[in-house]
Order: sequence, then structure tokens, then C-alpha cells
Amino acid sequence: MVHDIEMLKRFYSTFTDRVFISRKNVGRSLTLAEKILYAHLFDENQETSYKRGEDYVNFRPDRVAMQDATAQMALLQFMNAGKEKSAVPATVHCDHLIQAYKGASEDVETANVTNREVYDFLRDVSSKYGIGFWKPGAGIIHQVVLENYAFPGGMMVGTDSHTPNAGGLGMIAIGVGGADAVDVMTGMEWELKMPKLIGVKLTGKLSGWASPKDVILKLAGILTVKGGTNAIIEYFGEGATSLSATGKATICNMGAEVGATTSLFAYDAQISDYLRATERAEIADMADAIVTDLQADPEVYANPENYFDRIIEIDLSALEPYINGPFTPDAATPISEFAAKVIANDYPRKMEVGLIGSCTNSSYQDISRAASVARQAIEKKIKAEAPLIVNPGSERVYQTALRDGMIETFESVGGTIMANACGPCIGQWKRITDDPTRKNAIVTSFNRNFAKRADGNPNTYAFVASPELTMALTIAGDLCFNPMKDKLTNADGEQVMLDEPKGENLPIKGFAQGDSGYMAPAGAATEIKIDPASTRLQALQPFPAWDGNELLNMPLLIKAQGKCTTDHISMAGPWLRFRGHLENISDNMLMGAVNAFNGKTNTVYNRLSGEYGAVSAVAKQYKTEGISSIVVAEENYGEGSSREHAAMEPRFLNVRVILAKSFARIHETNLKKQGMLAVTFANKEDYDRIQEHDIISIVGLGSFAPGRSLMAIVKHEDGKQESFEVLHTYNQQQIGWFRAGSALNSK
Repeated sequence: MVHDIEMLKRFYSTFTDRVFISRKNVGRSLTLAEKILYAHLFDENQETSYKRGEDYVNFRPDRVAMQDATAQMALLQFMNAGKEKSAVPATVHCDHLIQAYKGASEDVETANVTNREVYDFLRDVSSKYGIGFWKPGAGIIHQVVLENYAFPGGMMVGTDSHTPNAGGLGMIAIGVGGADAVDVMTGMEWELKMPKLIGVKLTGKLSGWASPKDVILKLAGILTVKGGTNAIIEYFGEGATSLSATGKATICNMGAEVGATTSLFAYDAQISDYLRATERAEIADMADAIVTDLQADPEVYANPENYFDRIIEIDLSALEPYINGPFTPDAATPISEFAAKVIANDYPRKMEVGLIGSCTNSSYQDISRAASVARQAIEKKIKAEAPLIVNPGSERVYQTALRDGMIETFESVGGTIMANACGPCIGQWKRITDDPTRKNAIVTSFNRNFAKRADGNPNTYAFVASPELTMALTIAGDLCFNPMKDKLTNADGEQVMLDEPKGENLPIKGFAQGDSGYMAPAGAATEIKIDPASTRLQALQPFPAWDGNELLNMPLLIKAQGKCTTDHISMAGPWLRFRGHLENISDNMLMGAVNAFNGKTNTVYNRLSGEYGAVSAVAKQYKTEGISSIVVAEENYGEGSSREHAAMEPRFLNVRVILAKSFARIHETNLKKQGMLAVTFANKEDYDRIQEHDIISIVGLGSFAPGRSLMAIVKHEDGKQESFEVLHTYNQQQIGWFRAGSALNSK
């Protein structure tokens, strides 16, 4: 089924002309990213060439995708916009609220009971406002989008940081907060700083144990978790055309882990084949007809150094499998060096659970290659030493893998097949262990491995790898096992090796059909009601506008030390149930952040009582007394998820300022959208000047203007006072958001 076919016909009938005009306006050849960006300017008649990394630009995306955890807040905001229908095609996908525990059918049944209020709300709001709805168990948002909605040359925003997965089909797909999604759904311009461009040239061809996942794992080690910030990564070269569409999607998906705005590949035969295999031949035909417009211009490929801000080259023929971690996805290590790293760093050597799935690696190709390794364990009489958990990416993938015997293979080696949902990747895992704080190791095919993320245990050492390598390590039960050279002892006492994994890019027999789980909007006429007594959903009230005064005498709420991701700011896992209730979810604010003064989490000084308390509890007491507070943090604050709750919670609890060494892109935008003041140290060493009992003021807001710095005045407990410069990236429109109290207030 081709969704939104009339929109797609209009798109492809005009795309060539829009690219031609864009090339003329810019005055040179264009990369693929530039073609798509300029073809989606909000003002189609604009003739400006924008400066990368500097100019803010208004765009008109083609569609919106939302997952159930973030859709709640997005739709609560959309309901306040006064619109009768979403201005662009949009979908909601119920994938985040299903906890992995017993198995697919039981877990989905449990989720339908425990989340009924939320699911009914999302279904009814979707139906009322013309939004497609995908039921619990239908699949993970990004796999479902890839199979049904992504299209070459298009632009999409999604309320999930791994929205760039759709770049595997040649689409610019960007993770955003709910307020940004509401802008697009109301037909307004959507603002983005014109991204810089990183070109990644892929040469050679993958072989053996190397997989598409290893491309991005290696790149994460090169760029680090913030090296792609405010940049689009565009892949090209003969190596790029050798990768399957779902392999391309895997690479684009995990570009979020290097902070990239998005990632994409040019349209090619692999993408065309995937579109046809997923019943979208009509789209493939339209794309085939304008194929050169869906690729960078020839001059770009001939002289990439003239068109990209940075070029990185990776030889796929020489690429080793990688394992990244623990605790950060950019700690990249090739398999040949990993055993030594495990021993040198005293990592837990025993591999206790293998987990295959997530939006990054749950396609048919991923499942088939992992199953080929599992099949060898059966044929060679090798007992799997660790439990295995598998989350297929969609009902289409599950039904096809079931038909082709792969599900039976996983179950034969002790695997548990969980729902077509995110599950453990986002902390939705009811893990049963003898000690929930014990030091242990797991290997996953996921994208993130922050502390506590999968199971809530800060001592779980989580490592990220490809599905096939995860499967091999699950069989061995040993982090030091290298399937490229090491042997295992089978039931007959023989020393055997695992053969290289094999799999199909697409199912030879085609995809199997099942209940897709899709519900088309029916245009519900009834009013959407929210029970005032609900603990899951709460109608939103506008944040107060800025009162025109400087932000004076704010007590330091917390000085966060080290990595402070959105997981640290607003944890997922069991807290996901409150994603539609701002007051309740605010109880988890910054509970995972490490206090720089005592090395503890969720324990900060309360200047009103002189005692220590939970971060949210102290902030609540300050708010009750009419006191604003400030948070101080280090590099890349807000790394990770697109969850705007990490910005809305501090705003709700009267935290007015986040002062950091640097911000992650999505989170900085979310802070701005919610009327927060997000500023950075002009001199990063000034972070060290902040003391536990400080009172901090931010002044200069009376003349708040783009490019004009502000001043921080710090009063220490001993009576001494010092000041230093702080910087911001607000443009005039964003300053308007601050003054109005939020972006929505300014409309």
C-alpha cells in the first residue's frame, strides 16, 4: 500500500524544477543534502544562499512521525493550537510503552491493559485530527516508517532522535521535540540552523563478519558523541551503493549518536529494490525517472573537498567488526583489540545477556544474518551460554522471519521473542536478576549504552555491536571471544569455529503479510476529554511570559559533573508512563545527574533548609517560595533522545537557566522552545568557579539580542562576588519565544 500517494505525485512532479532553481540560486553544483534542503524552503520563491552553521532557515517538511511516549506531549500541545486537522501527513506509533518481560503476546496484552488510557487518547486524537495510528505491537516507529512512509528526496521530522533512520531511503529525516512537530502539523514554518556537511566516502565492499553497523560504530569513534553536531552526514562512493537499503538505514539511524542533524544516502538500485519489495513500486518508478536529482551532482563526487566541510573515508573491504562501550556509544574498539581492552579495564568478562533488535537493527537482513549464526550453534552442537532476547522491527519482519524459520531458530537456542517494539533499548525491560546492582555485562545491537539505560542497573556494562556479532557472543558467553579466530567446544567435546554469517538483503519469497496494525483516521467528532484525576495524562497550561526583569539571585540547583544526557535529565524506563503528565514526570528531573560536589545522584543542597534532598523536591520547594533556580553542566548537555520533557520539566519547576559548556542540538532547541534560557560559558574554565552554595544572576536580558553576550554574576557563600561572560545562539524569533514564555505562546 502506498500511503499519501497524491502528495507524493505532486512532490515528484515538481522536484526537478525545484532542484534546478536551487542550483541557480546557490550558483554551483549541489550535494544531495543541499538539493533536499533548498527544495523544502518554506518560501519557495526565496532566492537566498544560506551560510552553513550560521543562518537559521525556515523549512516546509513533508510529513511528521511520532512515537507514543513523545506523541502524548506533542498532541497535547497540538490540541491547544486550534486546528481541525494536521496540515501534513502524520502518524503515531505505539512502540515505547511495551515492557519486555515474558514474550510478545503476553507483553502486548499487558501493555494494552496498563496503557489503555494513553492508547485510547492517542488513537482518538489521531482519528480526530487526521493522523494515522499504528497499534501496539505493529512495530518500532523507524522500521515502520522505512517500510511505509520514507521516500527519496523527502523531508520529515519525527519526535524521536533516531528519525534519521529514513535517510537510508535518501530522505532528510530529523529528530525534533514535540513543539517543533506541532509547528509542522499546524502548517507553520519549521526553523533549523543550516547544517554543515560532512561527507563520508565509502570504498570497497563489506565481507565476512563486517556489517553496516560497523561503519557507524567506527565513525562514532572518529567523530565522538558531539562531532556531528549541527551537521548532516552524507555518504557516497562505490561502497555506499553496495549497501542494502536497510543497511544504509542502520548507519543513518545511529548518526544520532554523533550528534548529527541527520544522515542520508543517495538514491540507487538498492533503495529502488526495497521500495518495490515493500509494495511501493509506484514511488520507485517516480524516483527512477528523476534519479540524478536524487543524487549529488557529478562535480560533487568528482571533487568532494570543494563541497563538504569535512571528508572522512572508510574502506569497507578493510573494515573489522566493532564493539562500542561501555557507557558511551563512541568508545569504539575493533574486535581484534577488544579482548585486551576487556582484561586491561577489568570489564566483566562473562556475557550475561544478548539482545537483538531496536530501531537500529531489526530489519529482515539483520534478523537473517543473526539467525544464520544461531543456526550454526544448532548444527554444530554448541550450547548458547547466555540468554537471548529478540525484538523484531515490525509485524512484517516478524511474520516473514516466522515463515522462513528464523524465529524457530532463535527459540531453539533459548531465545525469547519479544514484541515488535523498542523494549530493552529504551529501558522497557523487566530484567530478573539475583542482584539488580551487580556488576555484569550485556551485548546489544542497539544504539545507546548509557549507564542504567537498559535495565536501571548502574553497574551493567552495556556494549553495542552488530546483530550477528551479538549472536556470536551470546553463544560464547564470553566478551573476549572473537568469532573470526577463536574456537568453541561443542557437546561432543570438539573444537569448532563459527562460519561467517550469511543473510538476504530482502526475503527471496517476498515479505509475508499479517495484520499491519494500522488504523486510518476516521475523523472522530467527539470532544477529547482528559480526566482531571488521571495520573497518566494532564492538560497543558501555558508557561508564564518573561516579566521583563533580569534573572537575579538564582540558587544553584545542581552542578552536573560529566556526561548529562536526556536519560540523566528525564529517565525513561518506568517513568515512560508519565510522559503525558508534566507534573508527575517532573518528579524524575535530573535524578540521574551526578552532583559535582558529592559525587552522588539525586542529592543536592537545599539552601532553604540547609539539608540535602532530591533534585526535583528541592526545585519544587524553591518554586513554591517563588524562587527561580539555575543548572550548571559540562559538555554536550542533553545528548541523546529528542524527549522535550527534559526541557519542559525544569521549565515547569521554575528552573530558568541552563548554563553549560556546550549543548546537544535537539535539546538546545527544546530548551528554547519552552522559554528556557540556554547559555554557554565563554570560557569553559569558568565552570570550575561555580561553588555549591552559590547565588547566580544572569544579566543583560534588557538588551537581549542575537550575537550579544550576557553576563553571569556569581555570589559565593563567603561574600565574594565574581562575574564572567556567557554566550547564546538565540536569533530574533527565538528571543521572542523567551519573552513570550514559550514558542507556542508566541503564536
